[in-house]
Amino acid sequence: MQKEIITLFTKYNKSVNEAMNDIIKTLSPEEWEKPLDGFFPSVRSQCSHLYICDFNWLKRFRNFRPFSSLNDSSFDQNYSFKDTLFADMDEYLDKRPELDGRMMSFSAEITDADLAGTLKYTDSHGKVYERNFGGCVMQSLNHGAHHRGGISVYLDMLGKENDFSSLGQVL
Repeated sequence: MQKEIITLFTKYNKSVNEAMNDIIKTLSPEEWEKPLDGFFPSVRSQCSHLYICDFNWLKRFRNFRPFSSLNDSSFDQNYSFKDTLFADMDEYLDKRPELDGRMMSFSAEITDADLAGTLKYTDSHGKVYERNFGGCVMQSLNHGAHHRGGISVYLDMLGKENDFSSLGQVL
């Protein structure tokens, strides 16, 4: 696995999160919270889950080696995958770009040698894993695409035109 692939997918995630958030900011508070028929019951809960997963993966990556972009007390926060964050949409729209910036900085620090290494981490159920570091980074980036797909369906249900599926935005 090469660093260029990680960089490409990190840029893609940042770009499509920005496009998605441009649409999300047009939602009313009622649409943001509206119960919909998916595993995550609302746009808010989907966005919250995506944020928590990205945050928790970055926190896990601190176990691999020191990364200056991940070396501060903001990562002392513990989020459960069952949490629903953000008092309102504005809080989410403020925090998401911050996290995307962290992900960009983190990806810039990764080396090709890192990608071949092994990450030891504990999941949210306390199970310990040893996995290829590069594979874990790709998993974290791919997971975002999965949940943006869910958000896209919710936006469709709310009558909001959207499309954030193209890598062409960053090529």
